[in-house]
Amino acid sequence: MTKKFLTIAAVMLAASMTAALATTRISPADKGIVYTGRVNFTNPESPLMVYPGTSIKANFSGSEIAMAAKPGSGYFMVAVDNTPARKIFFSKSDSIITIAKGLKGNRHTVEVMLVYEGYNDRPEFRGFLLDDGARLLKAPQTPQRRMEYIGNSITCGYGSEAANGDEHFSDANSNHYYTYAVATSRALNAQHHVVARSGIGMYRNYDGKPDGDKDIMPHWYNYTSLYDDSQLWDHSSYEADVICIALGTNDFSTPGYKAELYQANYEKFVAYLRKIHPKSKIVMITGPMLNGEASKVHVAAVDGAYRNLTAAGLKDIYRFDFSTQTGSLGYGADYHPSKAQHQKMANELIPFVRKITGWK
Repeated sequence: MTKKFLTIAAVMLAASMTAALATTRISPADKGIVYTGRVNFTNPESPLMVYPGTSIKANFSGSEIAMAAKPGSGYFMVAVDNTPARKIFFSKSDSIITIAKGLKGNRHTVEVMLVYEGYNDRPEFRGFLLDDGARLLKAPQTPQRRMEYIGNSITCGYGSEAANGDEHFSDANSNHYYTYAVATSRALNAQHHVVARSGIGMYRNYDGKPDGDKDIMPHWYNYTSLYDDSQLWDHSSYEADVICIALGTNDFSTPGYKAELYQANYEKFVAYLRKIHPKSKIVMITGPMLNGEASKVHVAAVDGAYRNLTAAGLKDIYRFDFSTQTGSLGYGADYHPSKAQHQKMANELIPFVRKITGWK
């Protein structure tokens, strides 16, 4: 076959696949689509997202729906109506994946969540495809309550689907959908906003320089996308009722840490959060992975930061510690929390958030 013939055949095959799935294209810029999380809309027809937990939701008519994305966009959890969510994967050869077909009735809801760390692959959403004549319906209502989670690998869901702690991390065995953060937001009927990255710290990253690193969370918190300074994030676009900060595991995981530098950066970061989010309740959290001396020093540093901040007059600042994991609920990859451990963490955090907010 000639190259010209092969090209024509490939185009015809792609067109036939699209027609078989759906024939009505829905633009990512359609007002019927609701986004939650940090999304870069520089190209409104192919918005970029990198943080796990970033979600897309829409109501639609018709009997089937497919999702379009940039090839290589990676892992998403998808669900239609009340069906259990399932994971889909956009490889470098995938641009359209069917989410559901054979649906009954004329009104449905689709939910999509990015569930891995996309800062390398830079996933882009390119809309939905529906039946011929189907359309998006009025945009779904979003919960009035708003949660934000600032964290590291634990919050990301690093290795949460791994068989045991000896299995190493991969994008495939990581799933933010099963984290304490998602379970907490779901239980509290709150919007879910995540700024997290494996290995990142408050003053130094995993195995970082004792005197601190530059690519830390307090720096990247100001940008829409991690490791991309092309667009500042508009903090006023999402005012959380509760901000949970779970940073410090990486700062203290390896020798050389300096607790005084961690504490100073922590106090500075919380003061900054209070300035840009004056109404948010800020929860300073220690995680379940550290133990021994590192854990003691970490807790003491967070306690010290909390005392200094409250003594300085900052209001609505709170402290919370997750219980240390013991392995009784299994481990995720590289001894990170398992799915069961994440649920235990959520069961600990949910009543605490209810208490400080009065939410039922």
